[in-house]
Amino acid sequence: MTQKFYSLFVEHYLEGLLSPLGSVEVSGVITGSERRGIVLFFPKGTIKTERHPLGLLAKVAQSDCSIEVYYEQIGETEVRSCLHKLLNVFSTLNCRSSAEGKTLDDDDDDDNLPRLWILVPSASPDLLKGFGAQLELENWTTGIYFLPNVFRIAIVAINQLPVTSETLWLRLLGRGTIQKQAVSEIIALPSSDLVRRNVLEIIYRWRISVMTQTELTRDDQELIMNLTQAYEEARAQAVQEGVEQGQRQVVENLLRFRFGSVDEELSRVVDSLLQLSPDDFARILLELSSLSREELLARFVSHG
Repeated sequence: MTQKFYSLFVEHYLEGLLSPLGSVEVSGVITGSERRGIVLFFPKGTIKTERHPLGLLAKVAQSDCSIEVYYEQIGETEVRSCLHKLLNVFSTLNCRSSAEGKTLDDDDDDDNLPRLWILVPSASPDLLKGFGAQLELENWTTGIYFLPNVFRIAIVAINQLPVTSETLWLRLLGRGTIQKQAVSEIIALPSSDLVRRNVLEIIYRWRISVMTQTELTRDDQELIMNLTQAYEEARAQAVQEGVEQGQRQVVENLLRFRFGSVDEELSRVVDSLLQLSPDDFARILLELSSLSREELLARFVSHG
């Protein structure tokens, strides 16, 4: 069942990260012989990739593309299948051009054609050599191999990607220690990092969706274990945010009852109160009914 679990994870993950940048179409393939997730992406405008929060993933998504993520190492058959599908896409585009009295060959820039990105845990040298796949280190990092440009296919060997912040969001789609390392790096990011929060939420929702499954293969268990640390972090974050939200509501209600409303100054008082230890927080709540507005501001705002 790993193909189902992994496909769902890949689709939710890529859709969650890429949706702000354009249109995402999920087209998962779930069969007994294939374990992969498929996402079609169409950017809604020019993506400025320099220092983009998504790093290398943003660069992959610069133009129309299909992203296929495999859970296992693939062979020639899978690459041929990918090539066959991409040629069908080109055929469809050519038919559209013919209806306009043109052909795809009228456009000298092949880079305008959609590209298929095949993401795999690893790729054998024989496979890469057999399809003439080459590195393009002047524009891309190690681990990304391009077939002759006429085919518009690139193979991303995740285990060969350098361990940098630029590759982090692709390395999370790897296996074993590669994936575990990526999880650790994500958790180490500042809690205010928006992509971190988004990814943890995606993992949290996905993990909840598979909790009821009992017939798990060894690969299923590996995938779940690799993401467990991220799930636990997301769960703790959700609990903490729930607690803080509840505490904030209690304090704001008390202040509103005491002073009629909670303005900007009193909101800063609330922020300060939420930073207190549980014992100090409880003590101040008991004192709120006797403290004047000026005393509150002097204690929690003015002195800073």
